[in-house]
Amino acid sequence: MILDSLDLTPEQFAAGTGWVIKPEGACRAEVCVPLDRSRGFDLTATADRLGMALVRDDEAGLWALGPESLGDRALVSAEAPDLVLDDIHGNEFRLSSLRGQKVVLVAWAPY
Repeated sequence: MILDSLDLTPEQFAAGTGWVIKPEGACRAEVCVPLDRSRGFDLTATADRLGMALVRDDEAGLWALGPESLGDRALVSAEAPDLVLDDIHGNEFRLSSLRGQKVVLVAWAPY
């Protein structure tokens, strides 16, 4: 999920991640992860609790919120979110256009 701000509502978080914020915590299907909601919805604390990477690109002024990894060892599923990026010619490319095919994603970060 690409964000321009960490000021997200619980509804926006649910729409982007599938995790619904309820009184009992962050819930998806039968799984609920308890959250400290004493100060309202806190995206950073919620991402940390769910094992979601939260990375800032200072140059672009954007944040990237990754999928959950509840055990900090592996992703819960092998289903990638629908990434939308520009290709080398500046045309929009959707990862979902490759659905049903085997795909290798290679990523690099200088940190």
